[in-house]
Amino acid sequence: MEQDTPPVDTIPTLSEQIEGLLFDLIAFGQTLLVPWRLYQLGIIVALVALSYLGNWYVRPRVEAWLRTREGWPKWRLRLAIHIRKRIPLILFVALAWVTVAVMREMTWPSRSYLIGLAATLATAWLLVGVAAWFVQNRFLRRLVMWGMWIYVTLYYLGLTQTAGQVMDNLALEVGDMRVSTLDVLRALVITAVLFTGARFISRTTSLRIEKNEDISPSMQVLVIKFAQVLLYGAAFFIGLKAIGADLTGLAVLSGAIGVGLGFGLQKVVSNLVSGVIILLDKSIKPGDVISLGETFGWIQSLGARYVSVVTRDGREYLIPNEDLITGQVVNWSHTNAFVRLDIFFGTAYHDDPHQVRKIAIAAASSVDRVLSFRPPVCHIVGFGDSSVDYILRFWIDDPTGGLTNIRGNVYLALWDAFQKHGISIPFPQRELRMLEDVDPAGEAARD
Repeated sequence: MEQDTPPVDTIPTLSEQIEGLLFDLIAFGQTLLVPWRLYQLGIIVALVALSYLGNWYVRPRVEAWLRTREGWPKWRLRLAIHIRKRIPLILFVALAWVTVAVMREMTWPSRSYLIGLAATLATAWLLVGVAAWFVQNRFLRRLVMWGMWIYVTLYYLGLTQTAGQVMDNLALEVGDMRVSTLDVLRALVITAVLFTGARFISRTTSLRIEKNEDISPSMQVLVIKFAQVLLYGAAFFIGLKAIGADLTGLAVLSGAIGVGLGFGLQKVVSNLVSGVIILLDKSIKPGDVISLGETFGWIQSLGARYVSVVTRDGREYLIPNEDLITGQVVNWSHTNAFVRLDIFFGTAYHDDPHQVRKIAIAAASSVDRVLSFRPPVCHIVGFGDSSVDYILRFWIDDPTGGLTNIRGNVYLALWDAFQKHGISIPFPQRELRMLEDVDPAGEAARD
């Protein structure tokens, strides 16, 4: 007695699925020829026209009202402008649902089915458009909107399973590996969601760490960078695992790539490691005033590859981290912000040096930025050809305010004080002596 073999489920091919989808679309189009379906299509077209006519009336008044909202926060104004662009869709949703409610009270629910479907799709599109406001990047926002619009349209039309089967048949097969369009799309969606979550958590964590005054600025940067690497790395590997990627092969491949990149990107790796060392030893932190060669300024930010230094003239230098580790760096505010400055000057020999020293100290003390609890001092450093040479030393505690300007102010105070007390500042003078012309022949005859 022969046994009945169970039927084998056959997966339809791509061409068969496309043909079936076309037949379904043709059948749906034929149902639209029913009189009540045609009436509903006409009502939908009339509602669209009324929505655009209402937009011509409502939009100018909304714009005029928004111009009076100057005190609103920036995010609220952006949201209002985002919603203003969707006034026609908002009017269509309102008119469509009112029409559906009226028709269901007056006739059979089936006679308002298409209008209800259009209202549902329009409501979903509106919610997607408003929710996309939270995505700040313009290109990414448009990509998310169009992707979600396509998905909700297929969902409410009942075509998600058919569309998924068609995309699954569009595949690339290499040996035992098979990658379909559906797998790629799923990977992109999952990775995008994970990266968005990682970015949100990273921003929230960064704001909280920056507000914590118990953590030093360098440790804040280090913790923030570590958290970003951890979150984005976890999002990447979780995304690969979610789509069923084999991480064992990826580990071997990444190891081989890492060896090659290690030789080709020595400078980049060196700067990365130097940046971590700078953050750990706290030798340089945001806000410090440093000098590196001809560059003098304060550190604005510490990056993974470079340090941003802003000078007094507004220029921003991006100095590689390796230069700060291997080169000689003057940190004017490493342990404290006190800086001693020296200026040199000379006076004439007929001026009393004791009086000159007292006048110079008083002049320096009269300048605002010069510290009083670390009083200036003045010493004689030598007897020059035409002047007695002095050095005037004073302290400041705000090097970010500039060094050249405070020196200039002290020089001006010295000038005013010397003019007031009759102290002269000598300058080199040369005396030229003209000799009479001598006849060389007469000189020779006398010899």
